[in-house]
Amino acid sequence: MERRAGPRRPPRRGGLVTLSLNGREPARSPRLFSRDPEISLTDIWLKRLAAAHDGLRIVHLTDIHHSLYTPLREVERAVELTNRLRPDVVALTGDYVTLSPDYIRPAAEALGRLRARLGVFAVLGNHDFQVDAEETTRALRTQRIRVLRNAHFALRHGAATLWMVGIDDIWYDADDLRAAVKSVPARDAKVLLCHNPLGIHRAAAHGIDLVLSGHTHGGQVRLPVVGSVYGRSKLGVRFVDGWNRLDGTQIYVNRGIGKVLLPVRVACPPEIACLRLRKP
Repeated sequence: MERRAGPRRPPRRGGLVTLSLNGREPARSPRLFSRDPEISLTDIWLKRLAAAHDGLRIVHLTDIHHSLYTPLREVERAVELTNRLRPDVVALTGDYVTLSPDYIRPAAEALGRLRARLGVFAVLGNHDFQVDAEETTRALRTQRIRVLRNAHFALRHGAATLWMVGIDDIWYDADDLRAAVKSVPARDAKVLLCHNPLGIHRAAAHGIDLVLSGHTHGGQVRLPVVGSVYGRSKLGVRFVDGWNRLDGTQIYVNRGIGKVLLPVRVACPPEIACLRLRKP
């Protein structure tokens, strides 16, 4: 499924239209039980974006959670749909497996089939630290995925530079944003990969333009009146799903692909976010 936002302003939840990637009828309400990811198309306007990077497409995947609850075929399906979007950049924001290190290699090999013109970038999430952060890093790097552990990478186009920045997981106190942006010019646009959306507070203090996060699963199970069963925390309702901002820093929180705690998603479909960067 595909969800498209308007061309000039960040999407409002009520203004999104769900379209089909395979010619079926548009969905008129959230799917109750979902397997195939919904594809969200959103324009993100960044003041400091160089004209050379206007229109750059970042496809964002997160919270793969390969496990008994998220079999390999679902990971492979997400990779297939991502490649169909022909991304310039693929951003992976953590939680690739759940519970067992036995899932690390198969998940990494599936993600290794991602194709992006300028590269695939990744950070680690809390589940990756819980299972084995070093082994996850090695497995992803073996697949030529650039894992940014409190580090940055420059995407250059002539004299223009867009910085991809990544930090380790906040829950494990492994993040060091100061080190990650060291020597990065303040004048250039910066995209931060940070598994936990709470990182937006530090990102805003360091002049980050856009944060890409996951972690919340968008709630995973959304019930009438009760609301989200999973992901109800000090995040409140502000940074749980979709686009938002804090001061001059924008954030997109992706609902993710996989499942934890419960083997289902209810009224909260998995998501692949296709973000087009625009210069105002």
